[in-house]
Amino acid sequence: MLQLFQLTFMRNAVIAAILISVLCPTIGIFLVLKRYSMVGDTLAHSSFAGVAIGLVLGYNPIIIAFIFTSICAISIEFLKSYFKQYSDLILPIILTFSVGIAITLTSSGNAAGNIESFLFGSMLTVGTSDLYTIIALSILCIVLLIVLYDKLVYITFDEDGAKISQINVKLLNYIFAILAGAAISVSIRIIGILVVSSMVAVPVATAMQLKKGFKTTLIFSIIFGFIDVIIGLISSYFINCAPGGTIALTSVAVLILVLLFNVIAVKKA
Repeated sequence: MLQLFQLTFMRNAVIAAILISVLCPTIGIFLVLKRYSMVGDTLAHSSFAGVAIGLVLGYNPIIIAFIFTSICAISIEFLKSYFKQYSDLILPIILTFSVGIAITLTSSGNAAGNIESFLFGSMLTVGTSDLYTIIALSILCIVLLIVLYDKLVYITFDEDGAKISQINVKLLNYIFAILAGAAISVSIRIIGILVVSSMVAVPVATAMQLKKGFKTTLIFSIIFGFIDVIIGLISSYFINCAPGGTIALTSVAVLILVLLFNVIAVKKA
């Protein structure tokens, strides 16, 4: 096992995975509690378009994915004021637009790169430049989340009360939208576009089964996220498959184990 971590690509993948396991559940808990869990799936498909644009233009696909996904996240927040009664319509609109761009560009044959590594995730393709990009975006997001933590919690549970307290709710929602876009963008190299939303929602869903307070649920979300990513990553190496699938399966397996633990605990009580 120790020899495994002597491989450069594996070390890069593990470092990236650790950052993802902290960032995604932290963003995810706010999305889940605000009933916006499907936003993660929409932004994941938006990142597909960003990656396609990056590969066609020859720029770093993670950076372009971050820019495009952030634009889509801000657009979702902006369009809420125009679709107040039917806000759920915003997500398929953005998703359709993004997937349309992605399919058009990738099917044109002009994308210079392996798009499948972004769709399903890959350990082998996390180069040094990608790792630096992931580290920079992750640290920036985590710092902003720490600074804005109290206000984000307030907005999550009582947005009207936050407005009365003269908190700039609209600005914070836009900032959080960009953070959500960043979290999705940094995750696609390892987890893959198709299942990246699982790391946003499933660890949070698992932690919520423990029925603890907000901070404890956040901590357990990160712990479960770490377990999901590391076990999934190592399993994918030995099975010789894309890590996105094994990470997604591990996250669901952990959720089922926690649910079974709760059932057994209730019966014993």
